[in-house]
Amino acid sequence: MNKKKIINDPVYGFINIPSELIFDLISHPFFQRLRYIKQLGMTHLVYPGALHTRFHHALGAMHLMCLAIDILRSKGHEITKEEEEGATIAILLHDIGHGPFSHALEYSLVREIQHEDISILIMERLNMEFEGKLNTAIAIFKGEYHRKFLHQLISSQLDLDRMDYLNRDSFFTGVSEGVISFDRIIKMFNVADDQLVIEEKGIYSIEKFLIARRLMYWQVYLHKTVISGEMLLVKILKRAKDLAVKGADLFATPALQHFLKNEISKKEFFETDIHLLQFAKLDDQDIFASVKVWCGHPDRILSMLCNMLVNRNLFKTEISNDPPDAARVSLLGENTAFSLGISQNEVSYFVFTDVISNRAYNTGAGNSTINILMKNNTTTDIAKASDLSNLESLDRTVRKHILCYPRII
Repeated sequence: MNKKKIINDPVYGFINIPSELIFDLISHPFFQRLRYIKQLGMTHLVYPGALHTRFHHALGAMHLMCLAIDILRSKGHEITKEEEEGATIAILLHDIGHGPFSHALEYSLVREIQHEDISILIMERLNMEFEGKLNTAIAIFKGEYHRKFLHQLISSQLDLDRMDYLNRDSFFTGVSEGVISFDRIIKMFNVADDQLVIEEKGIYSIEKFLIARRLMYWQVYLHKTVISGEMLLVKILKRAKDLAVKGADLFATPALQHFLKNEISKKEFFETDIHLLQFAKLDDQDIFASVKVWCGHPDRILSMLCNMLVNRNLFKTEISNDPPDAARVSLLGENTAFSLGISQNEVSYFVFTDVISNRAYNTGAGNSTINILMKNNTTTDIAKASDLSNLESLDRTVRKHILCYPRII
């Protein structure tokens, strides 16, 4: 069977699958599941084109890794075939632990379990199936491999994951502020003292990359309507889980039913195979099919929340620099209880506050910082090397407060 396939990607054009092992990993059910998980969750409620998947993103990041390795080799850095395949597999599988509507799921069904930890668990399971062929990939992914720059290509503040999702999310949402010069940035890659660096002439492309990331967070990822949709799904899954734990009859696929009925600790998840195998069957279709059925559920709270999501009658969401006035929040709660005919205990499903934050760059992130290779062969942090006056302000964590409540109030 010919495993040297070519894929037509809408962002980069034709991309190659570089090896037979990588073809087999892409063909595996664990990876194929990513076809049915949207990259941007609820963002399509604001930007209708944002329907691309984590499958798209993983293949795009893999393609960028191939480009980066070719560039580094052309600059005299020796990278073995084993290291090349390991780094390519690591970036290909970096998001394999994501669940459907991942951040909502982490709030409600698989609490305190990060998708990165699940990615490692799935990679280790695949390694057993492929008889140890993923050893190098796992070591690079965990940052345990002796050549640290390979890990930085996968996980740092200028990694190929961020480079692809900014480029891809900008493409599919149509938000031009997220467009970055990914090809120029990769051409400026170099290695100094085993650290990934950017040559000095690429400094303006990095400035644009950091600003684009900040703008994409406020304009796309943390858009108030996106937050409203995600928080609505969080409340739906919370209500469904509360009902399921109490023995209520709820439609759900077997995989979703498993997480609704069982309170699974982080320790149990990583020690018992059954939880991972059920998780690996979950995708967007499990969640949204259930939400559609729950629109007619006899529990009034669950059915109201589900109808709001299905009909895009989302929460009114306010974002402010200061915490919402407590008296106003209390009044909104009282009015909601009266208008919807619900108890005070049930108001928290409809009126609530939260905090969101955005930090475009972290100068104190150790090996993750973006270092510029100057013409005199010294390296310096981008925040110091740049003459852009507002670049240092990107290091500040900006926190904003959100208030959600029904539009009818």
